Amino acid sequence: MRNNIYTIVIILVVIITYNFPQYFIEVGDVKLTSLITPVLQIIMFGMGTTITLNDFVGIVKTPKKVIIGVVLQFLVMPFWGFGIAYAFGFPPEIAAGIILIGSSPSGLASNVIAMLAKANVALSITLTTFATMLAPIMTPSLMQYLGGEFIDVDFLGMMWSMCKMVIIPVAFGFLLNRYTPKFVASIKKILPLFSMAGIAYVIGTVTAAGHDSLSTVGAILFLAVLIHNVGGYVFGYFAARGIGMDERDSRTISIEVGMQNGGLASALAVEMGKVATVGLASAIFGPLMNVTGSLLASWWGKKEIKE
Repeated sequence: MRNNIYTIVIILVVIITYNFPQYFIEVGDVKLTSLITPVLQIIMFGMGTTITLNDFVGIVKTPKKVIIGVVLQFLVMPFWGFGIAYAFGFPPEIAAGIILIGSSPSGLASNVIAMLAKANVALSITLTTFATMLAPIMTPSLMQYLGGEFIDVDFLGMMWSMCKMVIIPVAFGFLLNRYTPKFVASIKKILPLFSMAGIAYVIGTVTAAGHDSLSTVGAILFLAVLIHNVGGYVFGYFAARGIGMDERDSRTISIEVGMQNGGLASALAVEMGKVATVGLASAIFGPLMNVTGSLLASWWGKKEIKE
């Protein structure tokens, strides 16, 4: 129920910021999109506090599952997004945004959905951790290779942006949790709340900033993003089953592949100075994947695991 309430709140945020964008562009002389990067850094710090050495042990214990999951994460969504961008014939920066969200691997939301779907939560957390650590190399590489067809991509600049937005705050959170567990325990209750509010902030400000572009391509972009998201679930699941993974692990792979990190993609679009165009797909993908993920989890949660 709590997850559904949050999804409803996100949808309301999108509706409000789209219809009244003038109130969500800037406050005084401060552009609200300029705060997306620090907000994401705090969110990633919060993620870092949830990571333990056991997550890295999981990589060693089940290397085959982790390798398959990570390869599918960085293979399916970027190339599927590239195909969709070409098929729909979007303007270059909108098309690049679809590839960007496809190249930004799953965040913490996938772990919650995995639990509700009776999937392998431990594998989900391990995949999220490993993919997050690889993202500063893989995301710029994929954007240069695929997104470079549509816009100029600064590989080193994007890599540094991801290091300061992902690696540094996650590492800081991990180390703080490792060496000052009592302090982290005292702030752990507020970090999830900040993360939820932060994601709502990112989605809302990007929606407001991209109002003009959304009014032109909004409906068709929504359809493209829906196909992208659902396709990720389908390809991830059947690829895992085809390789011989069991039902629980296949559900996990499906969720990890289909759900992306919309906050990260939005922050990268801000760093590129193209949040109103490149950032649009991620603004739609974020709330949409919460809806589709919740529906998928509800369906799977009612089904018995059959091997």
